[in-house]
Amino acid sequence: MRLSSAATSVSGSPREGLLTGHDSADAAFVYFRANGTPLIIGTAQAFAAGMLPVATVNVNSYTPPAIDPLFDPVDAGVARLDERMAVAAVNGRLGGNPGSLASAYAPELALTRSVLFNYSVSETPVPATPTGKVDAASIPITVAAGDSTLPVNLGGLTAVSAAIDPFVMEYADGLPVSEVGWGQLTASGISQTFRLYDLLLDLEFRTPYLASVQSSNVASHVVRSMVQAATGNAMTGALGNPMTKVIVLIASNTNITGLAGLFHLDWLVPGYQADVCAPGGALVFELRQSQSTGEYIVRASYVSQTMDQLRNQTALTPDTPPASAPVFIPGCSVHNATFDCPLAKFVEVAKHVIGPSSADLTN
Repeated sequence: MRLSSAATSVSGSPREGLLTGHDSADAAFVYFRANGTPLIIGTAQAFAAGMLPVATVNVNSYTPPAIDPLFDPVDAGVARLDERMAVAAVNGRLGGNPGSLASAYAPELALTRSVLFNYSVSETPVPATPTGKVDAASIPITVAAGDSTLPVNLGGLTAVSAAIDPFVMEYADGLPVSEVGWGQLTASGISQTFRLYDLLLDLEFRTPYLASVQSSNVASHVVRSMVQAATGNAMTGALGNPMTKVIVLIASNTNITGLAGLFHLDWLVPGYQADVCAPGGALVFELRQSQSTGEYIVRASYVSQTMDQLRNQTALTPDTPPASAPVFIPGCSVHNATFDCPLAKFVEVAKHVIGPSSADLTN
């Protein structure tokens, strides 16, 4: 089960024979579903073409203005967000003092400001804000009701995150160094500033209340799809059918962040900060069966191209793979190198974290 930003799949490595290599035949055993925006649907189509280049793969999606409840359950009416509870939940994580983030992340804010106003971060005294410009790094960080895109308005943190968001894409898209953050950012500098963007996503989507409301529906479908595959019996609320071998869900980094937050999942891959949902990265759940006992297990991992693989357009092959990190599933994983989790235990853990009122078996 592969959930990617920009995909979740019942899958194994390309060398393990999950698919036969005969694209037209394999197409009957894959299920793709994408959130209904042109960028994400295009990403899904490209992913499908790369996986099965000589086959036609249907990408399931909702046509706007219809809203896919798998990826946006609140706007689709499947889940209800209590704005007051959302604000309280985030505020509670910050000790009721969101402004303290300005000092906790002072180096990141200082670097961001220096890039935006084109001066060295070591320059003293710090230059004044140019006339007619707004210093996003100094806007107070607050907690208030948000909207359907960001459920909580974090004031200055929302503003500064929007300002730094393009930097990672400038580098990954291979722009000349002189055009990456106006020539002031290396990959390590981008990683440092991106701590602010990651903080925003963490508060908006990993906060337990928000993760439950926004990610229980997709989690329910992921778990039921695994049970369906393991039992061979069609199951309400599952994706694909009992014969489906690969399920790919293509949405945004916010969807991955929320699902990871729901299950308390963490990862660290080279070149990124902890728990970063990198461009095109994927949170993967593999359903495997022990040859000796017949027991089904769940193996989770996070897979992403490194920043330099993206920038250099490195061709990914089994011999030149993307970065990958095994993901420990709290309350479930056993202590081996791949953090395997018995399927029955995974289902039990899921029942504890999924909010029943925020999941819909038919949507």
